[in-house]
Amino acid sequence: MSLAMALTAAAAASMVAVSPAVSPPCPAVMVHATFAPAAQARDHKAVTYDTKLVPVSAKVVVVEFLGKPRHYEHEDGHEYEHGHDHGHQHMGDAARSTPTQSPSPQSPTPTQSPSPQGTQSPQGKGQGTFVGVWVRGVKAHHTFGVHVHTKPCGTMPDDSGPHYQNTKDPKQPSVNPKYANPRNEVWLDLTTNGHGEGYAKAHVDWRFRDSEARSVVIHEHATATGKGHAGMAGTRVACVKVPFKG
Repeated sequence: MSLAMALTAAAAASMVAVSPAVSPPCPAVMVHATFAPAAQARDHKAVTYDTKLVPVSAKVVVVEFLGKPRHYEHEDGHEYEHGHDHGHQHMGDAARSTPTQSPSPQSPTPTQSPSPQGTQSPQGKGQGTFVGVWVRGVKAHHTFGVHVHTKPCGTMPDDSGPHYQNTKDPKQPSVNPKYANPRNEVWLDLTTNGHGEGYAKAHVDWRFRDSEARSVVIHEHATATGKGHAGMAGTRVACVKVPFKG
């Protein structure tokens, strides 16, 4: 089984109740790529702007599932429900997971700001979106801020546009925690292990608007949450083109 297939199976397992009778869902989107130099952005799915943090040889997998994660019972006998999930996991562990055994829960949800004022997307609560990202071969023992952005990757870091927001902040760039928070955006911060491998996943209760979420951007450090700095994670060091579904 290829790495992309194994990781997709592991992510799918986290979406459903663990039972041999349950078939995991198929991803709405899956991107598996090797990072290329930024100058080759037109012809490659993933590019790096900082080869010290994200070498050209590094690999990435991004998956999207549509729907709401369900409860599952872990092998320790406890029940869990996946929501926002940020942290790190050895990619070999994820690859060894099967559709009948979900990965262990990751680190707790980061501090969240109040939900923005506004309406849910037309699909409504409970018809949300799950996104998972895996990296391998990037800088070891490093925390990256990772977010979904509105435009495809380009030769320049800013080509990917701002963060995708379910309720758009009328003031841009958005640094107000009322809008720049992991419930109104998709945050996938991760910390790599000694092999430069890391994994994060998140679930939100809404769907992307058609053709308005086009990439996943990796930033140089963890995402800030304070007023005036919310959503900021430093320089954009790499980018992955992802045609997210609405």
